[in-house]
Amino acid sequence: MDFDRLAEIRTAYGTPTYVYDKQVMARQYQNLAQSIRYTPLRIHYACKANTNCAILRIFRDLGCAVDCVSPGEIFLALKAGFSSSDILFTGNNLTHSEIMYAISHDVLMTADSLSQLEVYGQINPESDVCIRINPNLGAGHHKHVITGGLQSKFGIYQTDVAQITSLLNKYNLHLKGVHMHIGSGILEPVLLLKGVESLLQVAGEFPDLEFVDIGGGLGVPYEPGQVSMDLRKFGESLTDMVTRWAEHNHAVTLVLEPGRFLVAESGILLTTVTAVKENPKYTFVGVDTGFNHFMRPALYNAYHEIVKVVPSESRREFQEHSEVTVCGDICESADIFARNRLLPPLKEGDLLAILNTGAYGFSMASEYNSRPLPAEVLVDKTTVTEIRKRGTFQDLLRNQCEVDIDG
Repeated sequence: MDFDRLAEIRTAYGTPTYVYDKQVMARQYQNLAQSIRYTPLRIHYACKANTNCAILRIFRDLGCAVDCVSPGEIFLALKAGFSSSDILFTGNNLTHSEIMYAISHDVLMTADSLSQLEVYGQINPESDVCIRINPNLGAGHHKHVITGGLQSKFGIYQTDVAQITSLLNKYNLHLKGVHMHIGSGILEPVLLLKGVESLLQVAGEFPDLEFVDIGGGLGVPYEPGQVSMDLRKFGESLTDMVTRWAEHNHAVTLVLEPGRFLVAESGILLTTVTAVKENPKYTFVGVDTGFNHFMRPALYNAYHEIVKVVPSESRREFQEHSEVTVCGDICESADIFARNRLLPPLKEGDLLAILNTGAYGFSMASEYNSRPLPAEVLVDKTTVTEIRKRGTFQDLLRNQCEVDIDG
C-alpha cells in the first residue's frame, strides 16, 4: 500500500485506524488454494482472526466456508451471508446454551472433549457431529498459541478412539468429520504434516467420515529474516499424504482452516506520534494507540515492523536511524510496540504504520483505560471504504445500568 494513500486515510478518518487491503486477502486465498492439488478441497476462514463482516463477505465471495469458535462468531457469519452448511462450530468448554445455539441454527458442531460429546449426544441424539483430536504434538510462534500436546486444553486425546466410538453408538451420532489444530504461526510445516499423519490414523478408525479437517496454523513472516512457508512443497506433501490415505480407505473432503495466513499481511494499524522524550539511556516515542487496540506485542512479545509514513513529495532516503522504544497510551509498563528499534527521526504529528496487523488485531481489542475502539477501513484498488466507525465515549456506557446507590 502506497504511503500517499495512507496519509490520505489519516486525513479522512484520523488515527488510530486499521487499514485492510482486499487484494492481499484474495492473493493469499488463491495462493493457498492453488498450492493443494487434492480434491475435494474446502478452505474455511478461521474468522477469530478478524470478524469484521466486510472481511467475512470477502471470503464468502471467494468461495470460503467459515470456522467459528463461539455463538457470536456464528451470528456474525450468518449476518455476513454464510449459510449454515458453510459454518463449522469448533469451540471449547461450551455451555448448554451455546451448544443449543448451534443446533438451533443447524450448524455442525465439533466436540472438543469426551464430556462435551456426551452432552451433545444428550441434547441432540441421532445427528451429525465432528470431533477435535489432540494428536499429542503442538507447534507455534509462542507457547500461548500451541494447541496440541498433553499440556494443551484442546481436543480429545488420540488414543481415546474406543470412548469416542462408545459415545457415538450410545447416542446414535453420525461422525461426519475429524478435526485438529496444533498451533499458530507455523512457517516450517514438518510438525503440521506429522499432525496430519496422526489425524489420518485416527480417521482410519471411522469408515463413514465425510471430511478430514487439519485446522489452520499457517504462519506469515513477521520478523526480518523469516521466510514464508513454501506453499508448493507443503501442498505437494499434503496432497500426497491425503491421497494415499484415501486410496487405502475412502474418499474424503480435505478441509483447512487458515485465519492469520489469509488476513495478517492485509492489515496496517495507522497511528500518530504524540510525544518524544529521552532519558540518559532511552528514547521513547509515544503514539495514540496502545495494547488495548493491538495486543500481540504485549501478549506474545510479537515483532511487527513499524515504518514512518512520508508522502511522496517529501519522501527521501533516511540516512540516519536511531534506536527508539515505541510505546502506547495505556497506563501499563507492558504497553510497548517495539524496543530499541532503529527508526528515522520522529517528531510529534508524524504518521507511523504498524505492519501485518490484519489478524488478531481488532478482534482482540478492548476499551481498556476507557479508550474507544479504533476505526477500520477497507482498500480495494482505488476505493477506500469505512467498515467500522471509530468508537465514541458514549460507547463506554453501552450496557451499563443506571442504579440508585444512595438509598
